[in-house]
Amino acid sequence: MKFFSRISHKFCVCQEVIRNTCLKSTRAAVLKAVNEPLAIENFEIPDKLKEGQLRIAVKYCAVNNSDALMCSGLSEIKPTLPFVPGFELAGEVIESRATNSNEEEEDITVGDRVLVLNKEILGGFAEECIVDEKDVFSIPSELSYESAASIGDSYATALLGLSRRANLKKDNTVLVTAAAGGLGLAAVDIAANMCKAKVIGACRLEKNTSLVREKGAFMSFEIKNPENLCKRVLKETEGKGVDVVFDAVGGEIFQSALDCVNHEGKVLVAGFASRQIPELNINELLRRPSFSLIGVSLNNYRTHSVKVYRQSVKDVLTMCKMGMISPDVSETLNLDRVNEALEHFATDKTSGKILLKVAD
Repeated sequence: MKFFSRISHKFCVCQEVIRNTCLKSTRAAVLKAVNEPLAIENFEIPDKLKEGQLRIAVKYCAVNNSDALMCSGLSEIKPTLPFVPGFELAGEVIESRATNSNEEEEDITVGDRVLVLNKEILGGFAEECIVDEKDVFSIPSELSYESAASIGDSYATALLGLSRRANLKKDNTVLVTAAAGGLGLAAVDIAANMCKAKVIGACRLEKNTSLVREKGAFMSFEIKNPENLCKRVLKETEGKGVDVVFDAVGGEIFQSALDCVNHEGKVLVAGFASRQIPELNINELLRRPSFSLIGVSLNNYRTHSVKVYRQSVKDVLTMCKMGMISPDVSETLNLDRVNEALEHFATDKTSGKILLKVAD
């Protein structure tokens, strides 16, 4: 909890600094009170950039589960109200004080089309947004703003987990829980189409299983209960279990997924969509077949290894440009329908990514 407190404090300090500078207005979706609808109105952001910052004219912004959790007050991070959610955005650079000090990377200048992962400052549900240069990535000319806004966070997380941390190989078997969600579909896509592994996708709803198979899974099924998950996986693997589990659900599903991994397999923990953080008795590591338990967080790489963080995002943009992977966008809504977009996460309506169209 101390870790999350430090993040929350740092975020609030960033917000307070923004409010104490010269300001200009931008049209935005603003949260004024926790668990209340966002209001579309003018919101003040800094008129002057600091060194290393850029101003972005936002075209599209993804709506993620973390945005919904923040707005409902269920996130560990508690932004100072009022604030504008949204961190995964694509748009055009309209002002820059970027230092472009890294000689290994191309310069970002005014007029460039960019993807931004703005987790520290947020503000993506707005026509203009201020961002830090280390979170800005050039969009290849072959990609649309929509594709870029739907690929950065989930695909880079899946790539880090499956390729770098789990060292997934061709013909390895992978179980992906929450396989129809934004992160789950990214994991299926990376595992099946980039790593050439055999993917089993587990979904909350039967209606989403066909989408997971279309994305590359050789089989997909509805999780009727945690016991059903393990039985289905062991049946499909002839009792051997899978080489890698990619779990973004947590709770009872995580506990059951531990029974699905084979000897010397790997379990990747990438999130807790169930909002239930499981507890693992260390003795569990001794009574089960030997396996590795690995946490995966793109934001932690941003903090501890920014070079790997940036390369992962650039890699998924390149793979998308080459047609190796393709993000799935379930719905695109105008900014004034932001509350409808957030409601999808509370009602289990969503599969893949939801985008807000902020400007043409």
